[in-house]
Amino acid sequence: MKKIKLSTLHRIQLIDITHKIQKLIKEEKINSGIIVIYSPHTTAGITINENADPDVQKDIISFLNKTIPQDPSFHHIEGNSDAHIKGSLTNFSQTFIIENGKIQLGTWQAVYFCEFDGPRQREVWIQFNSN
Repeated sequence: MKKIKLSTLHRIQLIDITHKIQKLIKEEKINSGIIVIYSPHTTAGITINENADPDVQKDIISFLNKTIPQDPSFHHIEGNSDAHIKGSLTNFSQTFIIENGKIQLGTWQAVYFCEFDGPRQREVWIQFNSN
């Protein structure tokens, strides 16, 4: 297993980690196989979305904040229940195909680490299953 370390700067942000993942694939000399990308944090997630227009990231964050606001009526004593819910909705892991030494993504797709309770020091865990 490999780990990517991240320092988030805001309470809520999406960080494109595609290039970091591709760098690990190259370093590990993986030509073909499967990669699992996992967030071991209950207030963060991993998602795939468009990387061409940064307004998409802003729209995702805006929608999640409007739909699941930081609400003092939540029961969780730490006051970050909204972050736990957002993490669950974006999912904690994603699986991808690696072919010809590259993560297989659509034309406009990127892999994002989703921070919902920052700023914090975070990790993303990567597991390869190569042919």
